Amino acid sequence: MSTLFISDLHLDASHPEIIEQFLGFLSDEAPGSDALYILGDLFEAWVGDDDPEPARKRVVQALRKLSDGGTPCFFMQGNRDFLTGHVFEVKAGVTILPDPAVIDLYGRRVLLMHGDTLCTDDEEYQTFRRMVRDPQWQQQFLSQPLEHRIAMARQARDASRQHTGAADAGIMDVNPQAVIEAMAAAGVDTLIHGHTHRPAIHSLIVDDRPATRIVLGDWHAKGSVLRWGRDGHSLDTLPR
Repeated sequence: MSTLFISDLHLDASHPEIIEQFLGFLSDEAPGSDALYILGDLFEAWVGDDDPEPARKRVVQALRKLSDGGTPCFFMQGNRDFLTGHVFEVKAGVTILPDPAVIDLYGRRVLLMHGDTLCTDDEEYQTFRRMVRDPQWQQQFLSQPLEHRIAMARQARDASRQHTGAADAGIMDVNPQAVIEAMAAAGVDTLIHGHTHRPAIHSLIVDDRPATRIVLGDWHAKGSVLRWGRDGHSLDTLPR
């Protein structure tokens, strides 16, 4: 038995191969696990609960089936699907976690984050994040017609790609001091996060103690999962 951690699938109807791989993961591997944690950016975009996109509905139904089958499912909002809320939580049968969140993982305190708040050197993104996480901005956005919201999300994705392409690679990754401060504040020696699409297991020192930072991979070209059991853990790729 193990607990599974994934992030950054960016599910979208334009990439059905990723959706099919994830649905297969939910039906073949996830059942019987101790829990499934999705640490943000499950969807490429979430513009509101009234979006009737069929592929998204299939994913929500598959998560609900997994949860109804007895596997606890936890979800943390990412920078792409931060507008998911109570309706999604109920329909998918997941529990939405705050970011950051500390969990007990087989007796070990572990800090979970999406990871975007750790990229403090990217000041332009952090300014944008503060704007879109403001409840007043979200209320105004969700009051727009669906077609308008979809168009705005498309423009935001295009702007994000341009920013990513133009920005220095260094500022797109986490700030080491931000990592240490987050772990020290939570009183943990283990951090699991996504967002950067740079899967790896890093060793560091926090409060004069050895610590570990595990970065989950994205699912663009292949799947990525962290399997954590009582006897150890492994960060694995899932061939497509």
